[in-house]
Amino acid sequence: MGTVLVVEDDRDLRDLVRRYLERAGHAVLSTGSGVEGLSLLADTGPDLVVLDLGLPDLDGLEILREARSGRTATGVIVLTARSDVEDRIRGLSLGADDYVTKPFSPTELTLRVGAVLARTAATTTDGGAVRFGGSRLIIDATLRRAVLDGQDLDLTPTEWGLLGTLASVPGRPFSRYELVNRVRGYEFAGYERSMDSHVKNLRHKLGPDGATIVETVVGVGYRLGLRRDA
Repeated sequence: MGTVLVVEDDRDLRDLVRRYLERAGHAVLSTGSGVEGLSLLADTGPDLVVLDLGLPDLDGLEILREARSGRTATGVIVLTARSDVEDRIRGLSLGADDYVTKPFSPTELTLRVGAVLARTAATTTDGGAVRFGGSRLIIDATLRRAVLDGQDLDLTPTEWGLLGTLASVPGRPFSRYELVNRVRGYEFAGYERSMDSHVKNLRHKLGPDGATIVETVVGVGYRLGLRRDA
């Protein structure tokens, strides 16, 4: 369960989503204004945002960028009538954790919200802190905490799932397709192409050594470049 911010200008749809999410046990904040959505995002720090891109006063992508700015680790599910594959890839490339097109099933949306929040709490091991590269990288699945060179990493749910998957078998190459299914739990048309963007964002947060910590395996995908400590 978590706190979900719903930013959707259609009041009937907004209320419908709220009812389903509250029925599932989530605390829900909602607004039809993009400007107010930005304010609520900054003031309340929700666990996840269900975000309409077609807002009347602000492009929803601005809220998505803010959520992905590094100041928060808020998950984002884009909810929009923009169904073109390139639009989906654009939103996912900016860091959205999922993309739901209208019309949609509120039950399915509720399940997708639960899936993103579950990834936030997902474990990469049986529990406890696991160290890599002579303790350079520490992943504590119980606390959902990743630390590199003594600095906490502020990761989105997708980035957390990506790092955790790679760390589950250090040195083993994971294909993009496999990462999509492991991180998301199901296949998504076009999402495989956006995995490179999530890797890019994760590497940026890992700093100057990001490309050696998350290595590219040409023709395959990616692997963790640090050994697990004994």
